[in-house]
Amino acid sequence: MDQLKLSNPAPLGLMGFGLTTVLLNLANTGVFPVNSAILAMGVFYGGLGQVIAGVAEFKTGNTFGMTTFTSYGFFWLTLVAIIITPKLGWSDPPSAGFMGWYLFGSGVFTFMMWIAIVGNGGKGLQFIFLTLWILFFLLALNAWTGVDAIGKIAGWEGLICGLSAVYVAMGTVINGQRAKTVLPI
Repeated sequence: MDQLKLSNPAPLGLMGFGLTTVLLNLANTGVFPVNSAILAMGVFYGGLGQVIAGVAEFKTGNTFGMTTFTSYGFFWLTLVAIIITPKLGWSDPPSAGFMGWYLFGSGVFTFMMWIAIVGNGGKGLQFIFLTLWILFFLLALNAWTGVDAIGKIAGWEGLICGLSAVYVAMGTVINGQRAKTVLPI
């Protein structure tokens, strides 16, 4: 009996992460405010899309992919909840200091995942995780200090991170479809 061939769920997770990160960081740079488009992307593509990719990675036996995609998917869902629940009157907004710790904790997780992939994954993935942990630490520093310039720097750095995830996702799809390296990842 032939074994069922599974597709690679990583491009879905990377696109969900990448596009949502790009949109949020356009807001962080001041191009436009956080709005319903960003929140919807955070729930559905960055959140649920990555969780689905993580569950699919579990099925392929990829612990790293399962852990990263489900963790970042749930990060996006919690971030949207942090933003909207106070607006709905369901909770008080977190203090800037607490938000800094929330972001710092995500940065520590990302740093550990970066350590796991250095020398063990493609250069594209290594770059994504490197820029992501820098992003989390910049965002935490911005929350703790309230220095607007740090938030803007984080926004630009976040655009690099998000666009690198989009590039790796598309490189994975295009290279796989063409059965050769078109986009080096």
